[in-house]
Amino acid sequence: MKKYERAISLILVAGASLTALFFIVKQNMEAAILAMTIMFTFTNFFRSRTFKEKGHEKEAKWMQRMSMIFAVLSVIVLLIIVTG
Repeated sequence: MKKYERAISLILVAGASLTALFFIVKQNMEAAILAMTIMFTFTNFFRSRTFKEKGHEKEAKWMQRMSMIFAVLSVIVLLIIVTG
């Protein structure tokens, strides 16, 4: 992973984490869950890229699938929030 990619991943994961923490403090659990699922999507996506670069193909594939699952869950949570 290149230096700027690592910085982007750090910013995205930290931003999602801080957003989740903010909504937990505000007691808006739906938004906090959405931010956490987005955070898990980012973390697993960047972890899969790191595993692939190190030659761990099986682990990279697993993390990529987990990232896709969390992305789908994020969309589901967003739809639940929007539809009320």
